[in-house]
Amino acid sequence: MVFKRFYTGLNGYKAPLSKSLLLVPSAISILLTLLFQHYQKFFAYNLQAIKEDFQIWRLVCGRVICLDLKDTFCSSLLIYNFRIFERRYGSRKFSSFLLGAWTLSALFDLLLVEAAQYVFGITINSLPSGFLGPVFALFVPFYCSIPRVQVTQVLGFFSITNKTLVYILGLQLLTSGSYIWILALSGLISGICYNSSILKVHRILCVPSWVAKIFSWTLEPIFSSAEPTNEIRVGMGATVDIQRQQRMELLDRQIMMSQVAQMRRQRQQQGGMINWNRLFPPLRHRHNENYQDHHPSDQDTPPPTEVSEEQVARLMEMGFSRGDALEALRASNNDLNVATNFLLQH
Repeated sequence: MVFKRFYTGLNGYKAPLSKSLLLVPSAISILLTLLFQHYQKFFAYNLQAIKEDFQIWRLVCGRVICLDLKDTFCSSLLIYNFRIFERRYGSRKFSSFLLGAWTLSALFDLLLVEAAQYVFGITINSLPSGFLGPVFALFVPFYCSIPRVQVTQVLGFFSITNKTLVYILGLQLLTSGSYIWILALSGLISGICYNSSILKVHRILCVPSWVAKIFSWTLEPIFSSAEPTNEIRVGMGATVDIQRQQRMELLDRQIMMSQVAQMRRQRQQQGGMINWNRLFPPLRHRHNENYQDHHPSDQDTPPPTEVSEEQVARLMEMGFSRGDALEALRASNNDLNVATNFLLQH
């Protein structure tokens, strides 16, 4: 069912890599902060030690675990929100993007530090630790591929969209340290380079299929989550008002579905079926010969209704094809709820 795929955002379903990046580095960061402070020096992103003492291993250890709990919290929330890319592209492609962004951002970190010293005379010996470069790189596909849908307006001027919270978290992470802007800039540049169809970086920096199979056999059973059940589809709002609104919306959907089912039973008892063909002719009966006999003429067919691309994108995010989304929105006169309910029912 499409609703099962749509509501999988409530947990780590079909996103084992995101779940592992959410749990393992956070747990290590908390342990280093609370119990093993004397081991924090091994995870410091010390550029001076890398350049002068050739401690190349710090490019790995210093760019995986956050030593600041605020950075850990913000980056974990961002990874949680960006898990949609793993479900959309698959774990191998998602891990390839993270590997490419992580590798490229290490190079750009060093270049930006040298550029800052040359242009502004700023000597930077260390940068904030953590998996921050790839996190900032994920803002590139988030900006380019996730549709912007307005949720509400504040004071009638400021639009609140489905992406506002993610940008606020990114801004909070950006302002959490002195030189974290270097990591943010290198991450964004890495994301642009990896997504570029001209540079073809994704063909070079990718996870081999045999490595993906090994992790699929070993780690995926540990970090995979069960598919959400019918009882937890609605989710939990942040306030009592939001929870009440969610329950009302669920009740409205259930009432509409029960009404449709009752109408269908009544029509079947009368020897016929509910006439969805009149409302949605091209959607489900494209190859029905009986339907072709009753197809209205071109002269009687009204001009097609213009469809909002944002609503088409929202239906496609739920898993419907573009053709079905277009037909449902045209037939429902751009009513997203009616179109969604029909597609879910059929």
